[in-house]
Amino acid sequence: MADSSTQSIVIAASPERVAAVICDFASYPEWTDAMKRVEVIEEYEDGYASQVRFVLDAGVIADEYTLAYEYTEDISRIEWRLVGPSKMQKAQIGSYDIADNGDGTTTVTYTLEVELSVGMLGMFRRKAEKMIMDTALKQLKRRVEGAS
Repeated sequence: MADSSTQSIVIAASPERVAAVICDFASYPEWTDAMKRVEVIEEYEDGYASQVRFVLDAGVIADEYTLAYEYTEDISRIEWRLVGPSKMQKAQIGSYDIADNGDGTTTVTYTLEVELSVGMLGMFRRKAEKMIMDTALKQLKRRVEGAS
């Protein structure tokens, strides 16, 4: 696997609100530009998604893939991994770390590591990861703060 990329953003909402938006996979197409369809395939007994199927179309990059999710008991960390190779990805490991800042805001740290099936120079892959993460965090912030 390649090196992981990490980015953080501060959101004006409680950690519970942030986690609720992240875990509401079915709503992703409403607020995440590149997500065309998201389907929860399996759930844990507590109702949290254990496997989620994504249909992504970001123009140049289109893919369908399934991620397996795990959560800490307090939902302060949400982790995922690619279940099996897709058209574009050999592997994907990621996480959201959700930290209460104690002032009504929450810091979300997004870590992502993707191994592509198609060849891409390291600097282009890192730039693409940064763009994906930056867009995802900004869209998450807009969704959480707009829906609070």
